[in-house]
Amino acid sequence: MRFGFDIDDTLINLREHAFNIYKHKLKQNVPIEVFHNLNRVEIHEPFGLTEEQGKEMWRSSLEEIYYTSCPAFPSAVETLQELEKKGHEIYYITARPKEHGERTKEWLKENGFPVNDERFFYGMQDHEKVEIIKKLKLDYYFDDKPEVLNTLLNESIKIFLRDQSYNRHLNLPRIVNWSDLEETIKGVNL
Repeated sequence: MRFGFDIDDTLINLREHAFNIYKHKLKQNVPIEVFHNLNRVEIHEPFGLTEEQGKEMWRSSLEEIYYTSCPAFPSAVETLQELEKKGHEIYYITARPKEHGERTKEWLKENGFPVNDERFFYGMQDHEKVEIIKKLKLDYYFDDKPEVLNTLLNESIKIFLRDQSYNRHLNLPRIVNWSDLEETIKGVNL
């Protein structure tokens, strides 16, 4: 089987990691519950930042957000390692900017994710991401962004949302815990 994965907020807890960085940088003690109740991807509002200030905060913090101690979601690494061990193909399709692609790939490897260089795609807009997903003829694809998954609804690929506060309004199959992957996609010989 061919499995495709988004990275940020699908395999790794990037937004919560960034939220904690913002708390430190802005010297604001915003409760983590506020983060867990956000209804959008952007995280700047609880800190009193405007859209433009939020974009600038994100841009100026990317190095720290992407390459420090951002944790994988529980069991994500082990689940993908197990898929690879069983002979499944693992593809990573991320919209991270081109200038961060190669370092992201190395960061994933250093953190235990099984990465095949030919199966790592980066530096695209969401609509380009969808085209790559279609061309790869994936059996399964996992992402947190409704905008990406909604464009794949009429494809033969089986899509799953990685559960996040901003996508709970959607009635799509979802994965909450990576350790539940086998149960989530019943009927597949994993």
